Amino acid sequence: MNLWKRTTKCRPGWWAVCLSGLPALCLAADPVPPPAPCGAVPSARQLQWHELEFYGFIHFTVNTFTDKEWGYGDESETVFNPTALDARQWARVARDAGMKGLIITAKHHDGFCLWPSQYTQHSVKNSPWKNGHGDVLRELSNACREFGLKFGVYLSPWDRNRAEYSRPEYLTYYRNQLRELLTQYGPIFEVWFDGANGGDGYYGGAREKRRIDNSTYYDWPDTWSIVRRLQPNAVMFSDGGPDVRWVGNESGVAFETAWMTINRRMIYPGCPNYAQYAPGQPDGTDWVPPEVDVSIRPGWFYHPSEDTKVKSVEKLLDIYYQSVGRSANLLLNVPPDRQGLIHDTDVARLKALHAILAATFKTDLARRASATATSTRGSSRRFAAANVIDGNPQTYWATDDGTTSGSVELAFNQPARFDNVVIQEYIALGQRVEGWTLEAEVGGQWRPIVAGTTIGYKHIARFAPVATRRVRLNITHARACPTISTLALYLSPQTPEK
Repeated sequence: MNLWKRTTKCRPGWWAVCLSGLPALCLAADPVPPPAPCGAVPSARQLQWHELEFYGFIHFTVNTFTDKEWGYGDESETVFNPTALDARQWARVARDAGMKGLIITAKHHDGFCLWPSQYTQHSVKNSPWKNGHGDVLRELSNACREFGLKFGVYLSPWDRNRAEYSRPEYLTYYRNQLRELLTQYGPIFEVWFDGANGGDGYYGGAREKRRIDNSTYYDWPDTWSIVRRLQPNAVMFSDGGPDVRWVGNESGVAFETAWMTINRRMIYPGCPNYAQYAPGQPDGTDWVPPEVDVSIRPGWFYHPSEDTKVKSVEKLLDIYYQSVGRSANLLLNVPPDRQGLIHDTDVARLKALHAILAATFKTDLARRASATATSTRGSSRRFAAANVIDGNPQTYWATDDGTTSGSVELAFNQPARFDNVVIQEYIALGQRVEGWTLEAEVGGQWRPIVAGTTIGYKHIARFAPVATRRVRLNITHARACPTISTLALYLSPQTPEK
C-alpha cells in the first residue's frame, strides 16, 4: 500500500512518498497529489520479485539417474550418486547467464529429499553420495550467497513414496518438511507449490492409485501461513498464488494481453478450470502476477538422449521476449546431469543468450532525447514527460484524473536507430493501460511501428530497425490516468544463429 503523508523529515509543505519497503522520498512543495491507486496493487515482496525478471530452476533427484520425468516413489536411495556435484558451478552458470536466483526441487513427486530430513529415510542421508553426509540444499544455498543469487525451494505437495499420502497424517509430515526448508537455509525468495496431486504411486508399498480433493486436502491457507511467518519476504507460487501465479503453459509463452490481477479466492493449486484465469482479470481483486516456467531441454530432468535437443539461442531469445517482454518473470529450468554438473551445451546456450541480451539492452538511446507530453498532471514537474527517460523507475509521467489517453514524444538532435522498445508502468499504483501505439516520424509523416494492449511491469517489443528524430508513444486507452515510468529504445546486435 502507498501512504502519502506529511513528515517531520521534510520541510513544511513537502510531501513524502512512502512505498512499502522503500525509503521515503522527500519531494519539493507541490500542491498536485499523485494518482490514487487503480485496483489491486503489489505488496513490497511482489515489487521486489518483479525486479528479478529472470532466474533459474534446478530439477535434480533420483529421476536424473533413472532417466524418468516422474519417479514412482519406489526408487532406492542408492541410485542417487552424482560423481562430481558442484553447486558452485550451477550458481556461477546462473550468474553468468544474467539470472538473479535459483529454485531447486528439494522434493519432487517421487518423495526423495535432497536434504537430510529428519522426518523420512527417503533422502540423501541414505545415499552413497558423500557417504550419506551430503546436503544439496546446503551446498546450493551457500553457493547462491557466494555468487549473489537469491535462493528458492520447490516442495512437491504430492508424494508417491509416503505411506500416509492422502490421509490427514501426511499434512503434518508435509508441513514439518516445509518448516525444515524455511528455517535451515537462510533467506528464501520464492516457495514453489505445483498442482500435481494424486495418482499411481508406491505409497510405502501399497502400490495403488490415490486421489484427494486438492481444493481442501492441503488446507492451503494454513500451509501458506507457515511461509508468511518463517519467511515473510518470500513470494509463493501456485496456480492461484497467493503471490505469483502460473502462466498456464510450459512452453515459455506469456499472454500478449496480460493482467497482473486475478480473483484469488476462486483459484487453488491444481484448479481444473485454471485456463480461464491464466491471462489474469482486469477487475481482479488481488495482485498475483504471472511466472513463465519452461525448460531449456524437452524434459525437466536431465536425459542423455536430449543432449542434442537443447533449445537454440534463437528459441531462448524468443522465450525471453514472450515472457519478460510480456510482464511475466522467466523461470528457466537448467537440469544438472548425472555427474551433478550443468551440461556444456546448456552452458554455451545460456552464455550466448546473455551476450545478446547484454548487448541489446546496454545503451538506452532514449536517454539522449528530450521529452514532451500532450498533457501533464496538474502541469507539475513531478509528473512530467521527462520522467520516462530519466532511468529512475520511481518517477513517472501522469495525466490528470479523468484523462485516460495521451502521448509522450521524444525528440533527438540526431537520428536515432533502434529496433526495441521497453515500456513500463508505475505498478505501485496498479495496472492501468489497455491500449498503446508507438510511432516514428519518417519522411515528415508519423508512421506506426508497433502497437499493444496491456503493459504492466514491463513490455518489450521488437520490430524492424527504425531511424528517426521523433518518436511518439500514444496511450490510447487506460482504466485510469496513465502512469508511465519508462520509455526506452534499444538497438539489438545481429540476429543469433539457430
